[in-house]
Amino acid sequence: MSTAALPRLPADADDLSVWPSSTTRLPGGDLAVGGVPLTETARRFDTPVYVLDEAEVRARCRTYRDAFPDADVHYAAKAFLCRAMVRWADEEGLGLDVCSAGELELAVAAGFDPRRIVLHGNAKSPRDLDSALRLGVGRIVIDSPSEIARLAALVGPKGRQKVMVRVVPGISAGGHEKIRTGTDGQKFGLSLTDGSAQHALARILGQPQLELTGLHCHIGSQITAARPYLAALRRVVGLMARVRDTHGVTLPELDMGGGHGIAYRPGDPALDLTTLARRLRAELVESCAVAGLTVPRLLIEPGRAVAGPAGVALYRVLAVKDTGGRAFVAVDGGMSDNPRPALYGVRYAPRLVGRRPDAAVRPTTVVGRHCEAGDVLAADVPLPGDIRPGDLLAVPVAGAYQLSMASGYNLVGRPPVVAVRDGEARLLVRRESLDDVQRRDVGV
Repeated sequence: MSTAALPRLPADADDLSVWPSSTTRLPGGDLAVGGVPLTETARRFDTPVYVLDEAEVRARCRTYRDAFPDADVHYAAKAFLCRAMVRWADEEGLGLDVCSAGELELAVAAGFDPRRIVLHGNAKSPRDLDSALRLGVGRIVIDSPSEIARLAALVGPKGRQKVMVRVVPGISAGGHEKIRTGTDGQKFGLSLTDGSAQHALARILGQPQLELTGLHCHIGSQITAARPYLAALRRVVGLMARVRDTHGVTLPELDMGGGHGIAYRPGDPALDLTTLARRLRAELVESCAVAGLTVPRLLIEPGRAVAGPAGVALYRVLAVKDTGGRAFVAVDGGMSDNPRPALYGVRYAPRLVGRRPDAAVRPTTVVGRHCEAGDVLAADVPLPGDIRPGDLLAVPVAGAYQLSMASGYNLVGRPPVVAVRDGEARLLVRRESLDDVQRRDVGV
């Protein structure tokens, strides 16, 4: 069949706009990321495998630094973390936002300065707080009233720990109800509406072991418009003014969190970072002027927007089935390495790589290998009708909240992470083997 006679994918299915910027088309239907062909990565490291474009991660860190030159940018480690990611963030001038002793200790073990780390979480364990105080973490974000006395006791009479308070501003924003954290009636933070935030602030100011440096406000995830951030900022600045008026304390820091939305498929909306930075800064200056406040130091915490677009997941097709008038393609991964479609209904744009198709496209549902009807990676996506076992499928925008949320379901083992850059590929996180799984099982 001549090249001219080959079936064409719909325009958006061949769109590489959501792929890493280094992505290039190769002869025979393959793609290269970071100068490394995806088929070569799959052959060398097997599948499933996550490919992370180092240059893309670094470029996105620099984009944030350029957009917010007068702010502290902290990478949200929960999106994805490994020692290499820690080093990249450090070298590009970002701080870190962590939410467990595990994330904190990995970062410090990789050489990151703990003073540039913020620890948060709605239910910090004794180990979380012990690690934070022992290692000298820069800020601890207080999320509930019970943490105040507990933390002060752990700090001790001769110590002093910088803290912030997570405030719930009563703003609804986010791509799914399960990732909206700025509204009352959910587990995070202290409410402005019922006065719990104000009460907690007064208590903290009465604890000499705790140094209140500012307020923390994270309203949700996958937000694609600037307006909710501006509304939240106005309310939180209003609280800062009340703290000054009531207690005579001017807080020097304001952390507006992250949750910056990205496109998972061509044509999806995404947050315009330049617009957000410009409008957020202008709103902060104006709101503080109205309240007569000194403008605080701004902190932001991008995670998904740094790591997500830099990652590609590779899967091998195991089975193809037509049933009930639908086409199903089953791959060698699934909800154990990416639970997000099942949790949030996230939609991806998988692509056949490694060969040119010989059939027209048709709506196809890509499913995983696990014993759950909800183990669906991508429903009704356009894929060639001649997909067969052994083919390679690539899923872009796979760098955040996939491996970090991976599970041990069916004991299949978690995939490896491979970094690519300048034509070279290297292993960052090895595959979890069956030996690893069995060694953890010590009971008889």
